[in-house]
Amino acid sequence: MTIGATARSEPKTALIFGVSGQDGAYLAQLLLGKGYTVHGTSRDREMSSFANLRRLGIFGRVALHSAVLTDFRSVVEVIARVRPAEIYNLASQASVGLSFEQPVETLNSTITSTINILEAIRFLKLDARFYNASSSECFGNTDAPADETTPFHPRSPYGVGKAAAYWAVANYREAYGLFACSGILFNHESPLRPVRYVTQKIVRGAADIAEGKTDSLELGTLSIARDWGWAPEYVDAMARMLAHDQPEDFVIATGEAHRLEDFVEQAFSYFGLDWRRHVHGNAALLRPSDIAFSVGNPAKAERLLGWRAERRMADVVAGLADAEMACRAAD
Repeated sequence: MTIGATARSEPKTALIFGVSGQDGAYLAQLLLGKGYTVHGTSRDREMSSFANLRRLGIFGRVALHSAVLTDFRSVVEVIARVRPAEIYNLASQASVGLSFEQPVETLNSTITSTINILEAIRFLKLDARFYNASSSECFGNTDAPADETTPFHPRSPYGVGKAAAYWAVANYREAYGLFACSGILFNHESPLRPVRYVTQKIVRGAADIAEGKTDSLELGTLSIARDWGWAPEYVDAMARMLAHDQPEDFVIATGEAHRLEDFVEQAFSYFGLDWRRHVHGNAALLRPSDIAFSVGNPAKAERLLGWRAERRMADVVAGLADAEMACRAAD
């Protein structure tokens, strides 16, 4: 190095399992903006479209790998090849409703994948920080805003799997000293959500009715209440957890609960519609068991990470509706 030259540190490398999903794509975008070298996986990189990465304009900037998270060798090989400083596990069967139809696949993909990554870090003696995507579904019904001390009572196979993975992370942290933590994220939405999620179903349904493509929308119960936030903000919390000075678990939420009926009213109002004229209940859409009320307490994240949700339910609806109309105008 010449005299007076400034040494440049190597950029951090992050590996995102499940980079093609909503959270994976937004996290990749965030980390690239911070100067990271970002690697991501899907089951088969040659067959995956990586539509979300393309939509965000970052497809060519993420190094892509094939990895099957239920196969330990596959997990070890990709981690050994990349040797990342940070590992994010965002990959698993992600639909609560579908988990009732595919309980074995849901549990296997959630629990086995998490343990395989933890074991790979330990086996390779890798000095990496690990983030595990947990979920508010672990809590079940919350009588009061749930925080990091609230007991778990999951009400779906999805929630059961997430709870088991959460405790696996805690065990590896305590037993082997790994920098491993879980983010217990409440509902967070974005235009990258697939249509099977009720928030997108509502917004797209209202848009279709406004355009005269249909006249009705069928939903299950409208009485459930959820804590809805904005996904790009929530991936920022993930990155902050791994930048924290010690591994801890955090609840990530807005702290506000709203009924699904309120979400529907907001969405239909955006399009100048009265939802009561178009929305009909369908008992076939009800789950075997569901969460009636779910809200989180993000006080710890604000205190220790400096994180707080800026967008609330009305902002989320407007963001989804704006994106939907922009997408339709572009077609």
